[in-house]
Amino acid sequence: MKAKYINPFTDFGFKKIFGEEAELAKLGPADLERYEYSLKIFRDNKNTYDYAVDTAFDEGKMEGILEGKMDATFEVARNLKALGIPLEIIIKTTGLSASELEQL
Repeated sequence: MKAKYINPFTDFGFKKIFGEEAELAKLGPADLERYEYSLKIFRDNKNTYDYAVDTAFDEGKMEGILEGKMDATFEVARNLKALGIPLEIIIKTTGLSASELEQL
């Protein structure tokens, strides 16, 4: 398969970009101000969305880590209980309460 020649002036949209700049240059002061304000709003909204997505991912990741640690703690407690280790030692070792151990 032969590689296609890429024309940077057409394939990368340079004409489109420069065409848009030319259109902006035609705007009057009031229209240009409205355009810039709407562009600012768009960028603010995008940044807010990106931050919210990143934060939600980090919070979900932390929840998963904590849940995994609790599962591991319960598994250790179950194993200690199956071995006949006294409940007082299991409580001190795992940090679980007596009522949580009873549920295992």
